[in-house]
Amino acid sequence: MKISAVIITFNEEAKIADAIRSVEWADEVLVVDSESTDRTREIAESLGARVVVEKWRGFAAQKQFATDAAANDIIFSLDADERVSPKLKDEIEAIRRSGDAADVYSIPRLSIYLGREIRHGGWYPDRQIRLFDRRKARWKDVAVHESIKPDDGAEVATLTGDILHFSVDGIAHHASMIQSRYAPLGARAMLESGRSTSPLRMALAPVASFLTGYILKLGFLDGVAGLCIAYFGAYNTFLKHALLMEMQASKKLEDPRS
Repeated sequence: MKISAVIITFNEEAKIADAIRSVEWADEVLVVDSESTDRTREIAESLGARVVVEKWRGFAAQKQFATDAAANDIIFSLDADERVSPKLKDEIEAIRRSGDAADVYSIPRLSIYLGREIRHGGWYPDRQIRLFDRRKARWKDVAVHESIKPDDGAEVATLTGDILHFSVDGIAHHASMIQSRYAPLGARAMLESGRSTSPLRMALAPVASFLTGYILKLGFLDGVAGLCIAYFGAYNTFLKHALLMEMQASKKLEDPRS
């Protein structure tokens, strides 16, 4: 069983090396780069990855392009800010040795936030399908929180080793991600799905988000990091509804990458 590890990138020179090193066990490492202006491609090539430059298509479409461009049918999809844990690597190697693989595998993802492993607040196990047979699954075409959709009848199995997720570099970075990516994309997805908002929803939804994450899902057990996560979850909810209200009023969709 040959595996292609695929990674999409844009200006990831600070993180791409560690991501590639964590999948060196794969038969191929493919990096699909959306016209980076830093040293991402140079670093990837120096570590033996095959690099393809492709204009940005959107998260799901870019990942589907990378999946289709891989040399092998068995795909392991990794983001540049993620790493394969040693336990997960061992599990995948055991599957390869056995020769008896499922069509797709659900893998837990463990986020590292402010130097702490986050296991509460709804952030864990955050299962993702990342190891799959591309003949039995495809990326869902959505604006935000892209994910794999297995074909009807595909065999789904679970692994226990974690993907380690280093998505947030600090408080300012977290706020910037919400403002530039998550809230605008979330608002657009809500509008396109026919959802609407109101001043009352804009006021109450963030409160519900904070209480759910921090209290009901035990985010307080993650200390200061858990408090920050709950706060930013509420902020994302507020900004998403505020942008949706603006879109409803103007009847215009904004480009989240502009």
